[in-house]
Amino acid sequence: MRLVLCDDNRILGEALAAALTARGHEVVAVTTSVPDGVAAVSAYLPDACLLDLRFPGGQDGLAAVRVIRGECPGTAVVILSCMPDPAAVWEARRLGVVGVLRKDQNVDHIAQALDVVASGGAVYDSGLSSGESTVVSRRVRPLYELTPRELEVLRRIVAGQSTGQMAYEMSIATSTLRTYVKNLLIKLGTHSRLQAAALASREGLVAELSA
Repeated sequence: MRLVLCDDNRILGEALAAALTARGHEVVAVTTSVPDGVAAVSAYLPDACLLDLRFPGGQDGLAAVRVIRGECPGTAVVILSCMPDPAAVWEARRLGVVGVLRKDQNVDHIAQALDVVASGGAVYDSGLSSGESTVVSRRVRPLYELTPRELEVLRRIVAGQSTGQMAYEMSIATSTLRTYVKNLLIKLGTHSRLQAAALASREGLVAELSA
């Protein structure tokens, strides 16, 4: 996998980069701040970003998750942190991260988790002292909490329908349709219909909506 690492501890990041490279991964950037991490993801469009949640100076790892998931939906985000707050983990999973790993795990465990992510799965360390992990066979969809109408709009966006066509076929005013689209984009954490369609495809929502 092509990776961007983002952790405020450069020594740790460089050591991890060397270890993962030795195990067949390609680390395209090692960054130590949220802005640099986001910029590296935007520049290199890696397969995954290993991201800490805690940074000095009030930088917010969750903010980085939101930006990466919104602007680079093809990049999977894996949290690598020292026992992060459960609420932060829940929010990260809601935003669509495909892994939450503890820093005290050995490199082999991290590399194996990345192999799971590369195959379309997800890995969440349970936080137990035994070091157990929960492995999900496919990527877990975040809890987007879309209404039936918003789900219908998403399906039509994926199908490539225009605003006018959607409003006509749904028998609603164009202004109402635009409100649905706005709310949909906010809930998905995306900034455009194109991003929403890409996210729906990546998270398996398209198959579910077509069922």
